[in-house]
Amino acid sequence: MATAGLLRAVQEQQPDVVILDVESPSRDTLEQLAMIDRHAPRPVVVFSADDDERLIRQALGAGVAAYVVDGLAPGRLASILRVAMARFEQQAHVRQRVDELEQRLQDRKGIERAKGLLIDRRGMSEAEAYATLRQQAMKQGLKLADVARRILAMADLLG
Repeated sequence: MATAGLLRAVQEQQPDVVILDVESPSRDTLEQLAMIDRHAPRPVVVFSADDDERLIRQALGAGVAAYVVDGLAPGRLASILRVAMARFEQQAHVRQRVDELEQRLQDRKGIERAKGLLIDRRGMSEAEAYATLRQQAMKQGLKLADVARRILAMADLLG
């Protein structure tokens, strides 16, 4: 299969693992692999004759879980797939953790901005502003960050 339709094929066929056997991954192939990593993440194994370090790094950066030089040896396939799947799961866990931390940071920034608004517009101390946010969150059964987002949205609306 030509690599130009790789993402579409992965989305349609939903394989557990993508195995690519190429002489040398082209720039287009690497772009397709990066798109798979973003839009249809799954373990990707590339078998290639090209051992160029820069190319290997680019492939790993595009989401390849295993880059194997010296061809596809049937006796090694099972262990290579196990390693690729384990590495993919590890990367997925790291991505999930990064996403969670980014969300917590965004939530924290929103809470700080909402506190700042209450301090500026209502003349509250920082402790009072935080207590007000917490009170509203408990009263409405919402997360503190959600209350902060609502306050910021209303402030934007009211100018």
